[in-house]
Amino acid sequence: MPKNLKRKLKTYQTSLGFYDQAVAAPSMKSALEAWGASSNLFHQGAAKETDDPDIVAATMASPGVVLRRPVGSDGPFTESAELPTDLVDGEAKRKPKSKSKSKSESKQRPAKGATKQSRKIDDQDARKAAAAFEKEERRRDAERRKEEAARAKERVRRDKAVATAQAALDAARREHDAKAEAIEAERAALDERAEAEQGRWDKQRMKLQEALRRARE
Repeated sequence: MPKNLKRKLKTYQTSLGFYDQAVAAPSMKSALEAWGASSNLFHQGAAKETDDPDIVAATMASPGVVLRRPVGSDGPFTESAELPTDLVDGEAKRKPKSKSKSKSESKQRPAKGATKQSRKIDDQDARKAAAAFEKEERRRDAERRKEEAARAKERVRRDKAVATAQAALDAARREHDAKAEAIEAERAALDERAEAEQGRWDKQRMKLQEALRRARE
């Protein structure tokens, strides 16, 4: 059995955005990863381990899966939760409700020994929950690998397209340079012919002008 299957799962709870969130995980680090948190919510006092029997039972039934409920409510945690209906004054309503819930819980909370007994999970159930958590982690890892493979494939396609376009540009530039060089060579030859023709004409003109001068004398 893999080592992490033997780790005891615990239930962690936090509030993010419009939802209270809970997850069964072997450690705070695993819970933060499941929530996608970018900072340590536990050190900030925004997350905690909970021993609420209802929340523990719900998360242990789906280890590693983040369950939600509208923030500030005392309803059950589920995989799909609706938005709170009182978003405008959510903060103002949430605090007194939290105090009320705390008093109610203190009145209804059973004796310490009975609570421990009700929360007890036998070894077989714990192994099943840990296995389910491991399965969920593998599923998320597979999704990440699939996304990374898709990004790598896109990079290869883009690099190939860039290389093809660059090769076409380089070939066109070489062709242009060759033609320009040939044109320059032709221009130089024409300049040389023009210079030679000018020299020949100058000599002929001078000779003919001299003949004309003598004829007029």
